[in-house]
Amino acid sequence: MPFAALPCLLSSLVLGQSESDPPSALEALASRLKVEGGADVYYGYNFNRPADGANFIPGTGTTGKRDNELTLNLASLGVSLEPAPVGFRVLVGLGTAMEVVHAAEPVGTATGPDVWRFLQQASLSFAHGPLTLEAGVYPSHIGLESFQSQLNWTYTRSWMGELSPYYQTGLKGTWKFSDAWSAQLHLLNGWQTIGENNRGKALGTQVAYSGERLSAAFNTFIGEEGSGGSEGLRLFADGVATYKVTDAFSVAATADVGTQQRPEQDAAFWYAAGLNARVQLAQPVAVTARAELFDDRDGLISGTAQRLVEGTVTLEVKPAEYLVLKLEARHDRSTADVFGGSQTTAEGTPVPRSTQTLVVAGATAYF
Repeated sequence: MPFAALPCLLSSLVLGQSESDPPSALEALASRLKVEGGADVYYGYNFNRPADGANFIPGTGTTGKRDNELTLNLASLGVSLEPAPVGFRVLVGLGTAMEVVHAAEPVGTATGPDVWRFLQQASLSFAHGPLTLEAGVYPSHIGLESFQSQLNWTYTRSWMGELSPYYQTGLKGTWKFSDAWSAQLHLLNGWQTIGENNRGKALGTQVAYSGERLSAAFNTFIGEEGSGGSEGLRLFADGVATYKVTDAFSVAATADVGTQQRPEQDAAFWYAAGLNARVQLAQPVAVTARAELFDDRDGLISGTAQRLVEGTVTLEVKPAEYLVLKLEARHDRSTADVFGGSQTTAEGTPVPRSTQTLVVAGATAYF
């Protein structure tokens, strides 16, 4: 039985009503209720054979984090109520993705990675006409990629996705000017954080267009990201565009630029750009290629002053409506030695290398 029909069936059983009876308030409520979830598993092989079994750099790897393991990336379960005018969405998860995405949460009283480790989203919403308000923990307005693997063209995430927020905490207002144009304003705790590590707050904005073939958005973030009493105003801009060239061929482009003030130093600066191309070979089969550059010249975002480049090719097969299989080859290169190697130092830590090559097979089932 489809999960979408479950709330309506339950309400009918409770009230003892037939299909010919007029809908009750409980049935109307149940029709807006949606249960969702899924499981995302993978096997990844890193030709570096990292001694600690970890792919990517610290703080990243929300897909394919572990080398030479068949493991769970993300298991999700949630429930949502479409706002009419009030609604909500709660989504929890576990797996290697959840450990990575919450690793930088500030530690304090009633907050930290252990407190929020299972939470993907928990937000309330209110809709009235063209205006929708949402408050709580919800997906970030920045970037091309989603935290849910089945929603992305590739299996592993880009550096632009990994080094920008997947979620944010605060209040969002969305205004729809028309079916195609919309704008957002966010009041946020900070950059991918639920807890707060300073006295400042952040603002985010978005202007978006969604047409039949072209979808585009311009996103910004401005806020205090310093910690320990140090000031650090961050300014960031992100542009995303997807164009459906034909029914079988689509392209997507992304560009980021950011700067942040640092005490007694020049401001840190970083920029990035990526290009994706997807070809639908047949109804269940698609191929995607991605090329990307991420220049973190001062090491503020990635933790090391470096320039990262990567190339990825992904084969996707959908043998059933709610099952996605992906086979992917990826090569990363840095101007610094940041990827784990098979050799270890005297302390037992991996001797770093400047490159890594991965092959990852992922399977995602969802409802």
